[in-house]
Amino acid sequence: MNNHPVTNLKQGLASLYQRYNRREFVHPDPLEMVYRYSTPEDQEIAGLVSASLAYGRVTQILASAGKVLDLMDGAGAGGSPHRFLGRTTDRELRKLLRTFTHRFTTGEEMAALLIGIKRVIAEHGSLEDTFASGMKREDETVLPGLAEFVDHLRRAAGGADACPSLLSSPADGSACKRLNLYLRWMVRRDRVDPGPWRKISRSKLVVPLDTHMFRIARALDLTRSRQANLKTAVEITRAFARHSPRDPVRYDFCLTRLGINPSVKGAPLLRPLQQYLAVIERE
Repeated sequence: MNNHPVTNLKQGLASLYQRYNRREFVHPDPLEMVYRYSTPEDQEIAGLVSASLAYGRVTQILASAGKVLDLMDGAGAGGSPHRFLGRTTDRELRKLLRTFTHRFTTGEEMAALLIGIKRVIAEHGSLEDTFASGMKREDETVLPGLAEFVDHLRRAAGGADACPSLLSSPADGSACKRLNLYLRWMVRRDRVDPGPWRKISRSKLVVPLDTHMFRIARALDLTRSRQANLKTAVEITRAFARHSPRDPVRYDFCLTRLGINPSVKGAPLLRPLQQYLAVIERE
C-alpha cells in the first residue's frame, strides 16, 4: 500500500516486540493455562481446551478453562490432561462435564471435544501429529492443514454438529481466530509462546484476527477491508510477512496487548495507533 502512515514500520514493530513480548504482560490471557504444564502432550491439550473457550469476557474464559483443566488435574491423573484422557471413558467424561457451561458452550459440547481429542491422539499419537498429517509441503499457510485437523476432531467427537461453539474451520469460511491463536501458542517459541510443536513451520501461521488486531491493522494501513474475515486475516498476515517472512505472527501478542493489558495500553510506540488507543481509553 502506498503512503504508509509509519515511516519505518518494521523498526516500530521490532521495538514494540522487544518491549512487550514478555511473560509479565500475559495476564489476562487464556495462554496462562498452557503454562500450568511442562510437557508437550499436556500443553497441546490444555491449549486446545483454552483456545476453544476463548470467546467472551477474558475473566470468564480463564474461569471456564480453569474448571475443565482442574477437573482433569484432580481426577487421579497426577495433574496430566494427557494421562487423564487416556484413562477416562467417554461415559465418564460426559458425566463429569454434565453441569459445565461457558456462554453458548454446554457440558455436552465440551465432553465431545475431549472425546474427539482423546480419539485422535489414540489414532495419530498426538494432536501435533494429527495436524501434521493434514499439511503438505507446498501449502502456503496452515489453513489447509487446519481444515483437515478440524475435520479429524469433528468426526472423532461425533460429527460436524458435536461441538459447534468450540470448533470452526477455514472450510466453513471462518477466520478461525481461536484456532489460529492455538497454533501460535503451539508453533512459536519465545518469551511468551511455549511452542511445544516442532513439525509445523511458523512461517505458515495466520494472524488470529480478533477485534483488536483488526482495528490495529486498519490503523496501520495493513488492510482496508471492512470485514474481519478469513480473507482479511490472510491479507494482514502477508503484510506482516513483508517485515518478518519467517515469523509473520510474531507481532500478534505485543500488538493486541495494547487493548487488553491495562499496563500496556496508554504506552503506544506507533503513532497511528494513538487514535485507536484513545477510543479504548474511553470505553
